[in-house]
Amino acid sequence: MDPLPLERAREFLKDHIRQAVDFAATDQSQGLPAPPIAKPCPPDARRIALAKPGEWQGIGEVDLEVAIRDRHSQRRYTREALGLDELSFLLWATQGIRKRVNPGTALRTVPSAGARHAFETYLCVLNVAGLEAGLYRYLPVEHELAHLATVTDLGERLTTATLGQAFAGQAAVTFVWACIAYRMEWRYGLASHKVIALDAGHVCQNLYLACEPIGAGTCAIAAYDQDAMDQLLGVDGKDEFTVYLAPVGKV
Repeated sequence: MDPLPLERAREFLKDHIRQAVDFAATDQSQGLPAPPIAKPCPPDARRIALAKPGEWQGIGEVDLEVAIRDRHSQRRYTREALGLDELSFLLWATQGIRKRVNPGTALRTVPSAGARHAFETYLCVLNVAGLEAGLYRYLPVEHELAHLATVTDLGERLTTATLGQAFAGQAAVTFVWACIAYRMEWRYGLASHKVIALDAGHVCQNLYLACEPIGAGTCAIAAYDQDAMDQLLGVDGKDEFTVYLAPVGKV
């Protein structure tokens, strides 16, 4: 491999890591309102209520030490459907809101720089009891799902978009996290893009751990066709774009 492109990439990464925040120049410091903490639900979307903490059924208990020890990437899944309460639990564990601070800020179940939480959670549902296959988006404020589209060849499109990683299209559901960068840029300017990448790791690690008590597994995916994934989600690829994926299935 040619070392010059690698060296340039490393310098680019280090420059972003070193990037200091000029708080005097951010939109927050200029008094501009914070962007919403979540995208609004499309007015014509069918909404599905999800069980809230304390209400869901069939969620086992696993000691944290055991969950951390046993956590590993799983790429093979059984044909057993994921339960809707189990999906609700995973969504709460990865992006659930614990407390609204103000219209532009919320505390969630995962850490985020400045509590900015730049991600939207999309679900490519293939085998979840009580849900028709298709594309959904999590509504964290309401703890609901919005049905966005029925995609007849969803599994095949996922496999193609993840560069032939067939398990992405064979899981019960594939989580896809898309970034609305301005949520973070509003506060941190050019330094935002480092902490957005860090936040993605926080979210996915919670998914790994939350899979343990429901007998499921996941495997993070960062290799994908950017345009194909953005088109599948129906996002513009500029103000909102795919960052990370994680299929989930019973193991």
